[in-house]
Amino acid sequence: MLTIDKLSVTLDADAGQVHAIDQMRLTLQRGETLALVGESGCGKSMTALALMRLLPDAGRISGGRLLLDEQDLFALPEAQMRAVRGGRIGMIFQEPSTSLNPVLRIGAQMVEAIQAHTRWRGVEARRKAIDWLKRVGIPEPERRIDAYPHQLSGGQKQRVMIAMTLAAEPDYLIADEPTTALDVTIQAQILDLLRELQRERRLGVLLITHDLAVVAGMAHQVALMYAGQIIEVAAAATFFAQPRHPYARLLLQALPDAAKRGERLAAIAGTVPPLWTKFQGCRFAPRCDRAWAQCHAQAPALDVLPQALAGEPQQSPQPQPHEVRCWLYSHADGAAQPALPPAELQLRPATTTAAAVPEADDKPLLEVRNLSVRFALKRGWWGGAQTYFNAVDDVSYVIQPGKTLALVGESGCGKTSSGKAIVQLLRRSAQLEGQALLEGQDLFQLHGQALQQARRAVQIIFQDPFASLNPRLRVSDVLEEGLLALRPDLDARQRRQNLEQLLDQVGLRRDALQRWPHEFSGGQRQRLAIARALAVEPRLIVCDEPTSALDVSVQAQILNLLRDLQRERGLAFLFITHNIGVVEYVADEVAVMQAGRIVETGPCASVLAAPQQRYTRELLAAVPRLRTPLVR
Repeated sequence: MLTIDKLSVTLDADAGQVHAIDQMRLTLQRGETLALVGESGCGKSMTALALMRLLPDAGRISGGRLLLDEQDLFALPEAQMRAVRGGRIGMIFQEPSTSLNPVLRIGAQMVEAIQAHTRWRGVEARRKAIDWLKRVGIPEPERRIDAYPHQLSGGQKQRVMIAMTLAAEPDYLIADEPTTALDVTIQAQILDLLRELQRERRLGVLLITHDLAVVAGMAHQVALMYAGQIIEVAAAATFFAQPRHPYARLLLQALPDAAKRGERLAAIAGTVPPLWTKFQGCRFAPRCDRAWAQCHAQAPALDVLPQALAGEPQQSPQPQPHEVRCWLYSHADGAAQPALPPAELQLRPATTTAAAVPEADDKPLLEVRNLSVRFALKRGWWGGAQTYFNAVDDVSYVIQPGKTLALVGESGCGKTSSGKAIVQLLRRSAQLEGQALLEGQDLFQLHGQALQQARRAVQIIFQDPFASLNPRLRVSDVLEEGLLALRPDLDARQRRQNLEQLLDQVGLRRDALQRWPHEFSGGQRQRLAIARALAVEPRLIVCDEPTSALDVSVQAQILNLLRDLQRERGLAFLFITHNIGVVEYVADEVAVMQAGRIVETGPCASVLAAPQQRYTRELLAAVPRLRTPLVR
């Protein structure tokens, strides 16, 4: 087994010492999956880096042990740790764009990993790499193995990272958001592959994710993390049927689906506190609607609940312990029992109050007619294109003011290319045909000042927040850049007020303005990207996987925010996503794309309830669901 024993991690920052992980204790068995869940910034990814001894220069392991078959990996010299890292313990990183070397072909990177940790060499190693690319669903792996990372979509790069890690045949796998950038069909294929490897090779998986539906289908145990601490650990079935910590219950109530359409999601107020804070009581107390005096005065311990309270099946011969760090169940004397009667443990339901929706205009805001996007694959001696790839082929759709069109489909089907074409980001790199009429004005024909004015009306939220934020600019400069270019009517004081209001809206503290993009987690950077798009008050926003990097509670905040803005300002959205739960909640219309073409379109309820095309039915069948009923 892999045992984490009292792990503590400290980072040196300008604001002081950051206690990223505090006394973590977890155990991962061979052949099982332990899911580590929690909000962005709570320390999940830092845990993964600590276990691999890949902490940043400012970080250090300040206490604890990591035992692999009784050997403390933290005590090994770096030369011996290199054999463990990648060989015994593999890791899939959260952001494939920054994990793959941009100047090396993916085949060279995969072969390097295979030769370093397995017996395969040369041609056999390359054949092994092609086989793994095929197993993770990369189309034409014999050709794609010689591609560079920038020639692949975000989902394809993520699959390459998964293939590279698994090809080294590790005993344990640390998967940091391994399916975040993947559509539901490929996600199902990857999860099936992990289950198969667990059966064949007893692969132990530490799954770090915010997708609770994936956790429900994959995990044997769930560990919930908040502000650097583990606050609940339970068997997966127990966690979803009988969540005990107030934070766990709120997370499950924040999941979007069709039943909550028209309602506000149960978003958790506030944000995860900064980890340089000197905590006194329970770290969740400022955001908890069940906090009482003792919660603010004294920190609770992680206590094991009795079986009667834990929700374990009574017939289970060896039930897994259910641990909770909460004063609702713990007393200073260590006795684990409810501090309040069971009726008082019920959480308040989410409010369903909603602002009035403005009447829709019959005249479309955006009308896309026969859009085609072609990329040149090979060029002749004199610069002429010889071969083209049709990323988007004769696509048409309409978006009404104040409405949301969801564009769904597999990775690489042309969803992102369609969105980038609309906001005029492919003029120099692709051939565009067709029309994109914004209130009757063809965006493809605009130039100069007219194009700049149109950019204020149409903004985009990119899929990869790390790549879309300038690492050399502070957050204040990143957010203010659009205002300076497109809102010259605002003075410096007004711009500052706008930026502070934007941070409040997307759930970030105002001190974030003076920080750099690399100081934020993936989910926090995505919130910055959303704030930047909202800054110039557009009428249409192309949302390219805007919530894929967000945890459940922040996703609820953002979806509530987008719906509020839609009601207040009549905003329209082209929502590119593979999260069908989000589609059920936000979309008015759905368009399903396959291989560059729209194969089915219509009202959201009709398409999802009674799909007409076989591809749509297969897509919906692959969607992971939370099948365990929640105990309210």
